[in-house]
Amino acid sequence: MMKQHDVHDILGCTPQQAWIVFTNQTDLPWLGMLREGFRHCFVLIHDGEHWISVDPMANYMEVVVHNVPAHFDLCAWLQERGHHVIEAELTQSIKRSAPIMLFTCVEACKRILGIHKRSILTPWQLYRHLEAQRQEQAHLQHTEIHKGEYAWEA
Repeated sequence: MMKQHDVHDILGCTPQQAWIVFTNQTDLPWLGMLREGFRHCFVLIHDGEHWISVDPMANYMEVVVHNVPAHFDLCAWLQERGHHVIEAELTQSIKRSAPIMLFTCVEACKRILGIHKRSILTPWQLYRHLEAQRQEQAHLQHTEIHKGEYAWEA
């Protein structure tokens, strides 16, 4: 079986970056009970040349390659329109199947990102999880000790 990074090497693809976009927009009235601003979510991917969105709707999955220049900041554009956008890591290192869950917008985003946590059910919970990951990563980068450096603890 060919690994994902092998396919990227063979095809000469650049690594992809991903973001999750959280929005208040929904056509389903019962989603009104969810936290405002976090009633729906979808994935935004940039491969260095194209912006691609994967938007899991209730009745179909919308996949769009956006006709914008590669340097266009689609994340900022969405944020200017009131959406919450957070960068997310594409994890392909988990070798077991994802747990069986209802297929919601959150579950679709989790599958694309490689997140297998059963406790993440709502867009707000996904946002909190991604924000905690981001803060942990920032903390690790800040406290990283390079070879030859000393670390002092009180």
